[in-house]
Amino acid sequence: MAKSAVKFKDTVSEYERLAREIRSRKFAPVYLLMGEESYFIDSLADLLAATVLDEAARAFNQITVYGRDTEAGQVVNLCRQMPMMGSYQVVILKEAQQLRGIERLSLYTQKPSPTTILVICHKEKNVDKRSAFYKGCTANGAVLESVRPRDYEIASWLQQFIRERGLTIDAKALSMLTDHLGTDIAKISNELHKLTVSLPEGTTRITDADIEANIGISKDFNNFELCKAVATRDMARALMIADHFARNPKDNPLLLTIMALFGQFRDLFVVNYLGWLSRRKGRPFPQDQELMRILRKNNTFVLGEIKQNAARWDNRKVFNILGLLREYDAKSKGLNSGGASDGELLRELLLKIFLQ
Repeated sequence: MAKSAVKFKDTVSEYERLAREIRSRKFAPVYLLMGEESYFIDSLADLLAATVLDEAARAFNQITVYGRDTEAGQVVNLCRQMPMMGSYQVVILKEAQQLRGIERLSLYTQKPSPTTILVICHKEKNVDKRSAFYKGCTANGAVLESVRPRDYEIASWLQQFIRERGLTIDAKALSMLTDHLGTDIAKISNELHKLTVSLPEGTTRITDADIEANIGISKDFNNFELCKAVATRDMARALMIADHFARNPKDNPLLLTIMALFGQFRDLFVVNYLGWLSRRKGRPFPQDQELMRILRKNNTFVLGEIKQNAARWDNRKVFNILGLLREYDAKSKGLNSGGASDGELLRELLLKIFLQ
């Protein structure tokens, strides 16, 4: 199957559009919610489950079935029933990727009932876009293709997610979250929910102390602080953080640390290269807005730190360090690691970086 052309920003845009329509009670007869990122699928399914019918009507006219426990024919028969004492019935098919013979749902999606809203939650992968089932959903309903964000996309989405809840988040707190939780939006959403209900009333800004107190990520020993220590050539501080990581390996996976360091040195390399082009080739150094676009950043304060740190690292050394990070990325996955622990590998990597 061809790789999807849908990007994370497309998923976010379509999710927001569908959510607005649902809240405005503009319903499609069929919703096909599919893809690798479960957060948007679950969120829209929950919104439909809570919006279409009132609480009293749900007992009669809303049913949830699971792909592993049902058959396509049973789902079609449910959808063709008339609602009891209401305008709609809602049929929610969860774990649709486990439904045997899902293609047979095309018998319904090609001509859905106007009194039924069918919600199909197909996680982990997309359905076959060449199938009659998919074509029926696109022609007669709404389709959300939910793709996972890249590492550089998660921070801007998270800032917007937090703003929608009337809050802001400090740059360090944001980095602590994304470095520790990666791009798992569902996990980030759950952790933020726990955080927001724990914040004192009237709080408008999330700080690194809030993250430490409520999510359990140390504000002093994390990838943000490690990258800062390395960038500023503070070897003692970097090795102290590495020792903390070695004592708490489950909370500080080596792979995530290497990814954070790689992202930092990649940015330093780009800034130094642009500076070289300016000095040697006479090309103008990009203005901040353009540089933020190139580096995929959305914070001018962070941009200033990158420029300052780039001056400390010659690009020949940065190039060697990027090679080291690729080497230790492989070692973190068990290739030629010699049986060394993650803590030993990180300490060894940092010493090699500082010797550049």
